Amino acid sequence: MPSRSDGIAVPTDAAAVAARYRRIERPISAAVALAVASIAGAAVFLLPLLWALVVVLAVLAAVRFPLVRSGGTTTLATDADPADVRADFESACPPPLAFQWGIADDIERSDDGWNYTITYLFGLRSTRLTVESRPTDDTADLELVVTAGSRPWATYAVVIDADDDGQTTVEFTVDSDRRFGLRRLPQWFVARRYREAALAAQGYSVVERTGGLSV
Repeated sequence: MPSRSDGIAVPTDAAAVAARYRRIERPISAAVALAVASIAGAAVFLLPLLWALVVVLAVLAAVRFPLVRSGGTTTLATDADPADVRADFESACPPPLAFQWGIADDIERSDDGWNYTITYLFGLRSTRLTVESRPTDDTADLELVVTAGSRPWATYAVVIDADDDGQTTVEFTVDSDRRFGLRRLPQWFVARRYREAALAAQGYSVVERTGGLSV
């Protein structure tokens, strides 16, 4: 598990899966943005000004309006013991967040967890995600609370159990704290395509997964 330039050791194989995800997701997202710009540009050139404005606003609202949210429950199995699993989830690289820490340009310790700085648009823009691990009095063993740009993003309730066969099962339920526009759908579908591979690269196999998108 080699260290990055910021000194944080990351699971190499999982980071490689995250890099593949990024290589596919970025051009698809760019194509969606280009399609939206093309429709808006065509409306400006081909329609009267008032109708063109209506079309542009409608297209922008359709792709940016926070309409969809994601969530669900995933059950994992691993040969690692429960203490090591908990350490994984409380580390700088929690297994479910490989597509965040795996592509982060910088990972740094915060007072209550970890900060990931992720750049995009050729480095012109960036976002900061913060992950905090919290104990809970509920049925979960711990919670991962994720914020993006200081705004709520998602909460992961994690339950860790050892079974009679010497395996450890992990069940985490994701409660999305924000909705996103249709322009984020390609990103979600690509992440769904690579999620099991990223978890397998960290030693976790997916036993069951429920949930998805909702309005």
